[in-house]
Amino acid sequence: MSSLRVLETINPAKVLLLGYASYVVLGWFFLSLPLSQSVPVSNIDNFFTATSAVSTTGLVTVDPSLSYTFFGELVILFLIQLGGIGYMTFGSFVILSTRHKMSSFRTSLTKSAFALPADFEIGRFIKMVVIFTLVCEAIGAIALYIIFLGDDVDGALWSAIFHSISAFCTAGFSLNNNSLMDFVDNPMLNFVIAALAYMGAIGFIVATDIWQRLTGKQKYLHFTTKIILEVTLWFAVVGTILLFVIEPSVQSMPPWQRLMASFFQVMTASTTVGFNTIDIGGLSAAIIMLMYVFMIFGASPSGTGGGLKSTTLAALLGLIKSTLKRRETVRIHKRELSQERLQIATASFAFYMVVLTAAMILLLASENAAFDVILFEAISALGTVGLSMGLTGDLTVLGKLIIILLMLMGRVGILTFGIAMAMHDESPEEEKDDDLVV
Repeated sequence: MSSLRVLETINPAKVLLLGYASYVVLGWFFLSLPLSQSVPVSNIDNFFTATSAVSTTGLVTVDPSLSYTFFGELVILFLIQLGGIGYMTFGSFVILSTRHKMSSFRTSLTKSAFALPADFEIGRFIKMVVIFTLVCEAIGAIALYIIFLGDDVDGALWSAIFHSISAFCTAGFSLNNNSLMDFVDNPMLNFVIAALAYMGAIGFIVATDIWQRLTGKQKYLHFTTKIILEVTLWFAVVGTILLFVIEPSVQSMPPWQRLMASFFQVMTASTTVGFNTIDIGGLSAAIIMLMYVFMIFGASPSGTGGGLKSTTLAALLGLIKSTLKRRETVRIHKRELSQERLQIATASFAFYMVVLTAAMILLLASENAAFDVILFEAISALGTVGLSMGLTGDLTVLGKLIIILLMLMGRVGILTFGIAMAMHDESPEEEKDDDLVV
């Protein structure tokens, strides 16, 4: 039996998990080579960096620019690109380019990875994913090169390419030891990074949908696209206003810079891009709580970002509203949601809370840090955000392993990971047993 036929007998969720895990191991191997390291880096730190890159998280236990050579940085960037687009996208693109047809298994795998609506054409979608990604990253790199060149940044070209790919893939990896804090007053850099992050985070579904609408191939935007754009807008507007008004650490800035800094921190949490222009550890408790919410739900389906997704939040809010109004059906904007979508949303949130609770118990036992700092780290890892209140570099070995697992779960998708790890279901005889008494 060929390897492909063996894969086709495995649940797509397991294949996705194995695929991402294989890229982590491959990245770990290359980062462990002396050729990749400027200074000796431990195996656990190389493993942590590889996982963070593939999962497009951005949490780091060592400074990438100081610890790795140009080759090592190139490996990290390659892993970010693979994780951002998805490991199966490249293979699908090659297959489509040669024979213009995908197997039912690869189609199922693609829908599992990207959470596509049932009526999306997979072939055209995959091609647009690759083209859209490369075009956005190229434009972003050119814009950042001009900005860095004007600010006399060392290695402006490489830094522009690295940060453009990292931003679009919502990875948050930076060649600067303080992320983008040196550019808090640079409106052009803030705009370019935010544009790249939003283009990646709102999802390929939205990009494809808008393009087909603009070219006249369809009359209306899909319902999913409308919800994604609406939630993304609300996150940006409400979050920016709250941070601008409440956060003490930005009060001393000029009004325009204060507004820009407020927007950027909200953008970086909600898109899960993970860059920051102000000190995250210095944020007030109220804003940290707000960041929790943005990081938990994060970006949108089929995008490069993590989190439970904006559509999950919309479904949960719709469920709450319908329950309070005693409705038998759940509707959003007069549109009834299917039972399957509601089940996915509620199961994702419930499983997320179970995993977060278990991780917090272990991290609180292993790490010497405040509760809010540890919680922020765990949510950031599980949402593949990459923001930190300063704990990452001080993690114990056990703490690093826990965060590594959370980052991998976040990249695969919390529910997809659960499905991949689930035991075999009950037999028909067991299903006939008595019902649960509550």
